[in-house]
Amino acid sequence: MLYQIHMLKNYPPTCLNRDETGMPKTCYFGGAPRGRISSQCLKHAWRTSPLFGELLGEKAIRTRKLPELVAECLKEKGHELTDDLKKAIEKKVASIVKNNEKEEQKEKNIKDKKKDTAYKTPQIIALSPDDVDALADVMEACIKEGKFDAKKISAIDVNNIIREMKKFSDRHVMIDVALFGRMVTSNAFVNVEAAVQTAHALSAHAVNQESDYFTAVDDLVSGTENEGDKGAAHINDTDYNSCCYYHYVAIDSDQLAKNLENSPDAKELGKKVLPAFIKIMAYTNPSGKQNSFAGQVLPDLLCVEIKEKKIPVSYVNAYAKPVRFAPSTDLIKESVTRLSDEINMIDSTYGLEVKKRIWFSPRVKGEGASPKNCDIAATLDDMLKKCLD
Repeated sequence: MLYQIHMLKNYPPTCLNRDETGMPKTCYFGGAPRGRISSQCLKHAWRTSPLFGELLGEKAIRTRKLPELVAECLKEKGHELTDDLKKAIEKKVASIVKNNEKEEQKEKNIKDKKKDTAYKTPQIIALSPDDVDALADVMEACIKEGKFDAKKISAIDVNNIIREMKKFSDRHVMIDVALFGRMVTSNAFVNVEAAVQTAHALSAHAVNQESDYFTAVDDLVSGTENEGDKGAAHINDTDYNSCCYYHYVAIDSDQLAKNLENSPDAKELGKKVLPAFIKIMAYTNPSGKQNSFAGQVLPDLLCVEIKEKKIPVSYVNAYAKPVRFAPSTDLIKESVTRLSDEINMIDSTYGLEVKKRIWFSPRVKGEGASPKNCDIAATLDDMLKKCLD
């Protein structure tokens, strides 16, 4: 099965996802500048949302500190590690993940700059407790063979460690890795093909970037004529925009099942994913500059499609011609009806079968406000129930 989720969220002034200059991210689409939220930003917001753990369970640990985790695990197993032995183990664990020369030099420069003596893997890895335990068991076997001194640990062939790790091939991946995938440059870990495709969210309209000039006042400075210290204690500016974003996500349920095949509760997790993902997308917003803007909104549209044939289709071209800003234009209504028209056009011309389409648009109702082929949900709970059914 293929699950597709389409969502519209209309934000007030915000700076949800910044580029290297500190401005909200943008791109050109349909010849017009658009507001953009990167897929990486969205996935991070969803994965780190309290709802994710509440609805789907324990997540992986994304870290470069695998060597430290393995050393801690060995301590928990009752091994007393001298500083030299601990460093040797950490260095050997870090070396099982390869890196190219350019990245190695970059890593060396960072270490030199920060004077960081801790050993880390060259890339960030999403780890399950099973991954850490398996590597700790392999290193424990080396220690039990009498290789208690740092020199002997340093002499161990990395390929032997990787071969031993392959014996633990039945270790399961965590639900967030099963959904969003994992790419690792080491055969000690299994690469996981993502079950979820996430598009960059784009504004339905052309974007107008704006800038907020602000000052901070020192409470103990009166600013009187007799006082030399006058004016603002701090002056700055921050960029922002206001956008109605179209979001698109595709979930391959068969890929998800394959990713979870070693999980003890794979079937239960598979059933939970679609309604959980809808809730997480609906209730979660990126965290960028939220303390300054508090742009916390709910969707004005959620559309869920369930397909037998895995032909994913984004409806982003509904907005190839940007929705116009005008006093007479209802931005949300126009964005919703554009999406409805796009779906009707694709349904009538391409013949792509949709087994089930569920439409939830609490603010925009009536003729033309929903596709011809859909099951309209009155509430979000109603939509979730229909998805489960």
